[in-house]
Amino acid sequence: MKLDVKTDVFEGPLDLLLHLIEKNKVSIYDIPIAMITDQYMEYLHMLEEIYSMESLGEFLVMASTLLRIKSRMLLPRREEEEEEDPREELVARLVEYKMYKYAAGELKDRSIDADRIFYKEESVPEEIKTHEEPVDPGEIVGDLSLQQLNRIFCMVMKRKKDRQDPVRSKFGKIEKERFKVEDRMKDILHQIKGLAHINFRTLLEIQPGRESVVVTFLAVLELMKQGEITVVQEKNFDEIYLTHAEAN
Repeated sequence: MKLDVKTDVFEGPLDLLLHLIEKNKVSIYDIPIAMITDQYMEYLHMLEEIYSMESLGEFLVMASTLLRIKSRMLLPRREEEEEEDPREELVARLVEYKMYKYAAGELKDRSIDADRIFYKEESVPEEIKTHEEPVDPGEIVGDLSLQQLNRIFCMVMKRKKDRQDPVRSKFGKIEKERFKVEDRMKDILHQIKGLAHINFRTLLEIQPGRESVVVTFLAVLELMKQGEITVVQEKNFDEIYLTHAEAN
């Protein structure tokens, strides 16, 4: 069989074997060892005419390995002998080498791409970086007033007090769970995000205690101040709804 060999420089014997496998379009897991060995030896003879024997040491070692595998595959097998593929170790080495070769190619491509990237140092004036758009409470609240919000807050607090058992409440001191306004602000934004709106009265009523109601009310006011949420009331004395600013 005639083998057309280019005078490419391979990084080693495994690189040459991968080239022959890909050239013949055969599976790396089912190498036709006789054909690949013959082509490898033909290429090796060509290299002997160009390079010294000392520089071809690794290629010669692989040649002996291929010849040993080829001879083992030609030997007849006994029925009682376990079938052990003599190519197994070579296949494992080739798969590992191919994996590292692919990774090296990816890193090289990224290195080339990185050389084409140029970064510009930050040049934004300090006054622009620290500038914050002024928030107009009138635009956020609209037709509502703080008195209306306070009325709802007081009504919810009264309901919480009315629900309190006057007897059981004196059975001992129970440590209250501490709430932070910042945490409630995050919770409220998480609840509102993705929804069309959330009822302000319901938001207060579902709180587990009076302290949580107070903290929730303060968190709503702070979110309104920061422009994170808006409040909507279609008519006087209607329910008040909170919406995420991004949804408007």
